Amino acid sequence: MSEQTEPESRPQQPQAQRRIVIVGAGMAGVQTAVALREKGFGGTITLLGSEVHPPYDRPPLSKAVLLGKAESSAFDIDFDTLGVELRLGHGARGLRPADHEVDTALGPVPYDTAVLATGAEPLRLPGAESVPGVHLLRTLDDAERLRPVLAARSDVVVVGAGWIGAEFATAARESGCAVTVVEAGDQPLAGALPREVAAPMADWYAEAGARLRTRTRVARVEPGGVVLDDGTRLPAGAVVVGVGARPATGWLAGSGIALGAHQEVAADDRLRTSAPDVYAVGDCASFPSARYGQRLLVHHWDNALQGPRTVAANVLGPAPAVYDPVPYFWSEQFGRFVQYAGYHGGADALVWRGDPTSAAWSVCWLLDHRLVAVLAVGRPRDLAQGRRLIESAARMDPAALSDPTRPLKSATV
Repeated sequence: MSEQTEPESRPQQPQAQRRIVIVGAGMAGVQTAVALREKGFGGTITLLGSEVHPPYDRPPLSKAVLLGKAESSAFDIDFDTLGVELRLGHGARGLRPADHEVDTALGPVPYDTAVLATGAEPLRLPGAESVPGVHLLRTLDDAERLRPVLAARSDVVVVGAGWIGAEFATAARESGCAVTVVEAGDQPLAGALPREVAAPMADWYAEAGARLRTRTRVARVEPGGVVLDDGTRLPAGAVVVGVGARPATGWLAGSGIALGAHQEVAADDRLRTSAPDVYAVGDCASFPSARYGQRLLVHHWDNALQGPRTVAANVLGPAPAVYDPVPYFWSEQFGRFVQYAGYHGGADALVWRGDPTSAAWSVCWLLDHRLVAVLAVGRPRDLAQGRRLIESAARMDPAALSDPTRPLKSATV
């Protein structure tokens, strides 16, 4: 087992008698249950979820659900037919690996194998929890509380110009709201993208009629608006906080499960944790990437979709499956479709394809002439070809790569 001592599993029962408990009913948890059944698992599967709603997909929350174009984004899955027991409205409170039990409000749930898929939880502004009119956008309930705000065309202050902040600002402007986005960094997507790549995106806000204030911090939130660190008060009918998320692992305190630098579950390359018979997948877990030579923590939808297949393969065996994907995500903001594949940390060269002030352009990152990441704005073919080239560790000709009229795949050497 990479990076940690291999845990000792207890002897396996016949498959039909095995009990798998999945903690978390989001994309990663649901897809783990689906993958187990698709691979022929015949034992019991219990899916624990902290929300009372039937399991649902999150990306539509900042789009169709928020705008009232869809009532929900529930998964189109018949869990009874799938043979999955749903226990909703009471998430896990603790894990006792020695006893092979998950603790919940309704008592312990025994398991032969447990899968941790609790996702991430949004960061909050200190002191803003009890202020009326302050919102997050992570759950179906959050989206439903925000729909009347957009319907009323309220003035909105968005704290944070990250992915979720941009997507909410897009929906708010589409609804006719006056929008001010406050960002502590000097650019949108600070920390996610290099300055020179994210800088052109600042113009998108003005083009959409939204006001973007960078290098600006919120001192406090009050009923009816926010006060900035320079004393300026921004009135607002609603304040939406999108300043990041952290792995939802607080419930694992005292379990002995090894955590990483960001308090995420430190899984190995098979998505096993430090405890026997316990796996972790999705936003709550990091994994060591041989492709990139470091541990990755990926908070994106595709990771929650792909990881469960590896978990199911390793739970059922016999051949081990290694998890080392090319990370991928997308975002729809201000009329643009933004896609990213790979990981650009450690890259030694950046190549532009096209004019970043135009409607369609892309950026490629190289390490030793090999493509390691690509960001595509309105150029889905660049993304699709780039993802395959990253997987194949193809060597690239930077000069040919910089020509946006050439297919990206033609720039290999």
